[in-house]
Amino acid sequence: MAGSEAFARDGRPVCGVCPSLRCPGGTFDVVDRPSRDCPFDPETGHRFTAAGVPVCVHPERVGLPAAPYATEGLLLPWETPPPAEADEVPTWVRAVLHAAPPDACDEVIQQATSILLAADPDTDVTAVLRAALS
Repeated sequence: MAGSEAFARDGRPVCGVCPSLRCPGGTFDVVDRPSRDCPFDPETGHRFTAAGVPVCVHPERVGLPAAPYATEGLLLPWETPPPAEADEVPTWVRAVLHAAPPDACDEVIQQATSILLAADPDTDVTAVLRAALS
């Protein structure tokens, strides 16, 4: 995903004032709900942290788990390194693909496939991925 593009360019049902409509992923924080920690600024129509970081208050709409991505410089879910152990792949795949933009999904599936086959060349990768995503 290009770093300069708005995050919610894929039709996600975000609010009209969501920072994901104007900011790339990772340049805004996501919290579970509005709070005093990210007050609404009536002048701009947006929410910000005390440090001025834009905030989304609907993780389920933006498709990102609540986390201080911009504040703490956290990686977006699909940027997290894959696990080293094959038994951890299903959980990683599920979390990553839930939030990943379409252009990142192929790489995630390729990484998962490589890990699974390295652990056991006879693994039915399709079955593992189906189970992880169902």
